[in-house]
Amino acid sequence: MARKKFLVPQSVYRRQLSSRLSELRELDGRTLAEVAQVIEIRQGSLSRIENGDRGTTPIVVRALLDCYGISDAQAREELLDLVRADQAQRQPWWRKHSAVINTTQYGGYLALEDSAISVRTYGAMLVPGLLQTREYAHLVITEMRPDLTERQVVELVEVRMRRQQERVAKGLKMWAVIDEAALARLSGSPDILGGQLEHLLAIKPPMNVTVQLLPFPAGIHPGQYGSFIHMEFAAPNPDVVWVESLTNSVCFEDEGDVDRYAEAFDHLRARALGPPQSRTRLRSMLKEL
Repeated sequence: MARKKFLVPQSVYRRQLSSRLSELRELDGRTLAEVAQVIEIRQGSLSRIENGDRGTTPIVVRALLDCYGISDAQAREELLDLVRADQAQRQPWWRKHSAVINTTQYGGYLALEDSAISVRTYGAMLVPGLLQTREYAHLVITEMRPDLTERQVVELVEVRMRRQQERVAKGLKMWAVIDEAALARLSGSPDILGGQLEHLLAIKPPMNVTVQLLPFPAGIHPGQYGSFIHMEFAAPNPDVVWVESLTNSVCFEDEGDVDRYAEAFDHLRARALGPPQSRTRLRSMLKEL
């Protein structure tokens, strides 16, 4: 079976809603064509709703629930809440930045991160965005996106800073393994490196963030394939893994793929310095400046 992946993910609420609606139709024993005829909707539209490729409305969902004979008030309201939550996420805080965000797959990532309850991330060559200082973020975006104007760079930096505020406000749990190479690349910018090191050292309980440094002596490891972000959501939504490349981003939701990344992260945590030892190494690097 081909592994399932999608480039621009649906909201976590839509994924849950689409799965539930598909399940209800199958339990009712009807085909897409039969249901579409009953509620007077195009079969293709119903198919896209069940696949999570498009959102829907409370009116359509009520019609589907009537069709399937779902009369329990609580069950109906739970599904309608998912519709409303998905609709609300179509008006996110980052919408005003859509002009610059839409040049990448970034909007899809933000929708997932905004719904996640925890993230586990490996930074191979970069400090994870949720842990970057403003100066570091500006440098990274400027150098990695030479196609952007200074104004666009500043706007993306603001988006990154807002993401950090949202993480703190929502109490998002984060576990980051950062390769020492990510910090070594800043050796030519001592002021930015010093600020970034101080920022990482300022992360202390109860900030819901764990940082481990993967030192050069760790040798070859599973993270050699590159950075990735493993996101966990409230049940029953499955975990996903987000991987970025130069031209696009891919989000894996197949259980086998997610499990392999989870295993890789466990190996990276085992090889990295423990949190206390990581802080000691970060302090040493700061003194060396």
